[in-house]
Amino acid sequence: MPLVIAMDGPSGSGKSSASKGVARALGLRYLDTGAMYRAMTWWMLRNGVPVDDAEAVAARVREPVIEAGSDPAAPTITVDGADVSGPIRTREVTNAVSAVSSVPAVRARLVELQREIIGTGGIVVEGRDIGTVVAPDAQVKVYLTASEEARAQRRAKDLAADPGASVTVTRAEQARRDRLDSTRKASPLAKAADAHEIDSTELGLVEVIEAVVRLAKEHE
Repeated sequence: MPLVIAMDGPSGSGKSSASKGVARALGLRYLDTGAMYRAMTWWMLRNGVPVDDAEAVAARVREPVIEAGSDPAAPTITVDGADVSGPIRTREVTNAVSAVSSVPAVRARLVELQREIIGTGGIVVEGRDIGTVVAPDAQVKVYLTASEEARAQRRAKDLAADPGASVTVTRAEQARRDRLDSTRKASPLAKAADAHEIDSTELGLVEVIEAVVRLAKEHE
């Protein structure tokens, strides 16, 4: 079976950088499922849909055309043909994505798309429910985590252009999102029973990538 690596974990744990690095190291494709939920959230906000109204979100979930590229060197995300890789990373989208992603109709639509992209394998997939829901048969499952402080510092660094994104504010927003993601009824953030947990608090990116590559090679 072509290899599928499921990379789950909370925001700021380093999933994106590590997943892309692993994909490049192993010559695999890459999929950022979080970007797809962000893209859906961005579309809802742009079109005036109240993101806290699950019924309103569910009613329009089939309208946007969301496409995610799988090249780890240059991953893309478009909505209705427009590049939204920048707009989906704003704090506005970040603080609304948990509400949108908790809607069962949203998860059903995007999981369907994600499984189409995964296809027969040969891919590293990152998200929050990959090893538990999207690809439960993945040969390698990793749950990447880090301390709250480390994750907040990383996220604040990513949002350096936003003057309101201090580490303190980012940590509070992150804690709220973690709580919502881990307690939602539809595919909550969770560590798969057979996942390998890696704490990246004290690890560099290269060390995380090497650890995952070693796990992958054990399944060759």
